[in-house]
Amino acid sequence: MAARNWIFAVAVFLSLSTFSSAQDLQIVNAERRIDLSSHIVKAFLTLKVENIGKDPAADMLLAFPPTQIKNLAMVQALAVMGKKKKKNYLPLDVKPSEQPDAPNDAGYFLVSFATPLGPGETVTLEVLYILTHSLEPFPVEITQSESQLVYYRDSAVVLSPYRIKQQTTFFKTPSTRVESFTSVEPANRAGKEIKYGAYEDRVPYSYAPVIVHFENNSPFAVVEELVREIEISHWGSLQITENYRLTHGGARHKGVFSRVEYQSRRSISGSSSFNALLAVLPPRVNSVYYRDDIGNISTSHLRTGFKKSELEFEPRYPLFGGWKATFIIGYRVPLEDYLFEAPDGRRYLNFTFGCPLVETIVNKLTLKVVLPEGSKDPSAVLPFAVNQDLQVKYSYLDIVGRTVVVLQKDNVVPTHNVPFQVYYTFKPIYMLAEPLMLVSAFFFVFVTSLAYVHIDLNIVKK
Repeated sequence: MAARNWIFAVAVFLSLSTFSSAQDLQIVNAERRIDLSSHIVKAFLTLKVENIGKDPAADMLLAFPPTQIKNLAMVQALAVMGKKKKKNYLPLDVKPSEQPDAPNDAGYFLVSFATPLGPGETVTLEVLYILTHSLEPFPVEITQSESQLVYYRDSAVVLSPYRIKQQTTFFKTPSTRVESFTSVEPANRAGKEIKYGAYEDRVPYSYAPVIVHFENNSPFAVVEELVREIEISHWGSLQITENYRLTHGGARHKGVFSRVEYQSRRSISGSSSFNALLAVLPPRVNSVYYRDDIGNISTSHLRTGFKKSELEFEPRYPLFGGWKATFIIGYRVPLEDYLFEAPDGRRYLNFTFGCPLVETIVNKLTLKVVLPEGSKDPSAVLPFAVNQDLQVKYSYLDIVGRTVVVLQKDNVVPTHNVPFQVYYTFKPIYMLAEPLMLVSAFFFVFVTSLAYVHIDLNIVKK
């Protein structure tokens, strides 16, 4: 295994040595902290980058192994400006990048500096990247009374196309129970933290695979599919309906389930399961309901506030590994809090993208914004890439149907819960369409009834 990894590193370095030297950048110091306390892996990477070339550098590359690229949910980068108490952070543009002759299908993201980095200058970057479905249950099946153990696979050193003069990696586990971890000297463990390094003067594309086997009983809540529908009514409110297909993404449950044992020994029996969820809803919500295919579920509690509302609820049964549940959450919010008028006369909805459930992965999220009938020229603005489409929905008293802006994204995490906007044009005269239709219908019925009463339809004269 060690020989194969060494050969891989040498081959990668030789195949891309020309590309790396052309960058004229090196990383003076790298510190990576990987949080494994939940099923969503969060990695915080601090890089001190130096330009050792003769020309200014406008950007740099972040490299990820193919096993992480497919599970990478988000990458963010900030430039650290100032020192100590006067520090401030400047968001940087981060985009996926295709590089020719990438080693072993490695993936790249291009980070653009706020200003070109001059020769001899340094800049400190704070990078956050989030991985989903990266904890592998082992054993893959457990009984009701067993704790859940998982594998996490990574590298003791940072995969980078640049030379790194000094680096350290920390892994934080949710508990002190660590079955094993790969030793790449220097490496040590203290409590919940495993430290690798410091490592000195690593060549580009160095890689030292490690495996951490540890206990993780946090709720592995995975929404296989979430469909959120936001219906705009210019008569005063937004109606939000959310359809969930939830599953427990951890080690599969084996054997029989004992409700008595679960209730009497909750801390031991079913420690890897979860039976309660928390949804963070907008403030000033009303008409909240929570139901499934059978009907309304009463095991819920709503707390409202000025900044947010919280809905605590329980499925009809606790969820163990591999178990599923489907349910619907619906609510209304005042229109004036989320619908505004732009300077150019267009109207726009300002709402929150993502999933309201706390610490949840969404494999597929479909968000539908149903615009009022008569709306034209819809467009959506989001801080990240999504698939966009337009549909038409017919409701009561509709003639031409309502335009629906459909936004679809896979691999959604709580970091994606950010505001987005949907712009459209709308003439107020269209608001009179439905009332006029109702008035016309009642007038037609009235006239028809009046005519029926007063017209003599008898053939024979009296």
